[in-house]
Amino acid sequence: MKIALAQLNYHIGNFEANTKKIIDHIQLAKEKGADLVVFAELAICGYPPRDYLEFDEFISLCENAVKEIAKHCVDIACILGLPIKNDVLQGKDLFNAAYFIEQGSIKAIARKALLPTYDVFDEYRYFEPATSFSCIDFMGKRIALTICEDLWNINDNPLYVSNPMDELIKEQPDVMINIAASPFSYTHDDERIKVLADNAKKYHLPVFYVNQVGAQTEIIFDGGSLVFDADGEMKAEMKYFEEDLQVFDLAEIENVRNKYPKAERLTDIEQIHDALILGIRDYFTKSGFKKAVLGLSGGIDSAVVCALACRALGAENVMSVLMPSKFSSDHSVQDAMDLVNNIGCMHEIIPIKDVASAFDHILAPAFKGLPFNLAEENIQARIRGIVNMAMSNKFGYILLNTSNKSECAVGYGTLYGDMCGAIGVIGDVYKTQVFELAKYINKDREIIPLNTIVKPPSAELRPDQKDSDSLPEYDILDKILYQHIEKKQGAKAIIAQGFDELLVNRILKMVNVAEFKRYQTPPILRVSPKAFGMGRRMPIVGKHLI
Repeated sequence: MKIALAQLNYHIGNFEANTKKIIDHIQLAKEKGADLVVFAELAICGYPPRDYLEFDEFISLCENAVKEIAKHCVDIACILGLPIKNDVLQGKDLFNAAYFIEQGSIKAIARKALLPTYDVFDEYRYFEPATSFSCIDFMGKRIALTICEDLWNINDNPLYVSNPMDELIKEQPDVMINIAASPFSYTHDDERIKVLADNAKKYHLPVFYVNQVGAQTEIIFDGGSLVFDADGEMKAEMKYFEEDLQVFDLAEIENVRNKYPKAERLTDIEQIHDALILGIRDYFTKSGFKKAVLGLSGGIDSAVVCALACRALGAENVMSVLMPSKFSSDHSVQDAMDLVNNIGCMHEIIPIKDVASAFDHILAPAFKGLPFNLAEENIQARIRGIVNMAMSNKFGYILLNTSNKSECAVGYGTLYGDMCGAIGVIGDVYKTQVFELAKYINKDREIIPLNTIVKPPSAELRPDQKDSDSLPEYDILDKILYQHIEKKQGAKAIIAQGFDELLVNRILKMVNVAEFKRYQTPPILRVSPKAFGMGRRMPIVGKHLI
């Protein structure tokens, strides 16, 4: 049996495009001699469809798409993920399912049992977990078909009545096939490989695993579909961050070494770089947008975002807006212009000194006798937000937010100012990682000016301002934030690692107090195991655990 894994980029709710892409790849797999082509979890509608699943019309469109696709499954079978109705009329209205289609007909159905409800997942909101499982017979082989989480989190959730593979193994299958929508984080590829290898060894069966690729707003799928033999040895690793289709001979998986290609393993920063470019590109193409705008300050955050946007969209589609104030240093404007010249994007210089002075004038009576402070600083940031949004409205540009994760965490940003935008590009990238990204972007030639990288970070909202005036040094701040956000450690546990008690308490208080700001920020491209947004849900008015 020759099995094709089709690792594709789907578009949620775009049934016409998804159906055509699936049909085209059925034909391609047939041309390559495949007997069976396997598509990803919820391939028909895209993942995650969220509350689209509550519309009957959406489910009907899924069913209509399958009927069209089935016509092309002649002389080749396919496995295809989609939501289907629960005909039992008990529990939720839907199953997360997979069809096995052969000779134009649906011959078997597999339903997902283990419905994730952690981090970005909320499947139990929509789907009923399966409780019965059967293998699929095809070409003299017996296939154990499972869906994503059914090979993860196997034994420790009391909601799950049965573990699918423990039931399917009783029917003596010859091969496991798992279809998935497994979101990217820079630690997830190693976790995924270990889980699949452990399953292959546990059940002593070869595993064929297909993942999606592409971004759906903040969630990015990295592909990296995999094949293992029955001893848990990886036999093939498909491309990352690209569509791919490869055909594998089941007999050769067991008997031939090193025939199939393995993708080059990337460092964490390389993965983050490629993921962010894919995230920007898909956000624009799937939303029907073409051109981006961002404020370019001469600092490292906006420089990195500008460079990534130019790689994702083309420099000719990126507008950078320089907005010097009376506090801007000469080198900031020069650094920003050096980047523009290095990268070739569009730019405008719109000074805001006079606008800020006008605000000072009209507020003078109300602020009489009070010193210059955060209020005046934030006015400047909000003026820049207004200018960026004006450029967006006038020319149809989409505003990119340039706040990093360190700033988002501690509230070091201005609502309706530098925190505005349609998509947060580096809001899941700590400041120390931003510096690493800048160096990686410069690996072949200088794109981001060296001075932008080496100078002390500053918001330039008051004379001689530096980030370190308000925040701990980023190498310490980011380590504490990582323990609190990604590792979910409270103050006592972090202090026990040797960090200063007063500093830890101060930082965690800043994180907690800033929660109301994060509720009002744009969606953030997710690249870490725990990103701000739908995967981290904290109360705004809760009593803080510090």
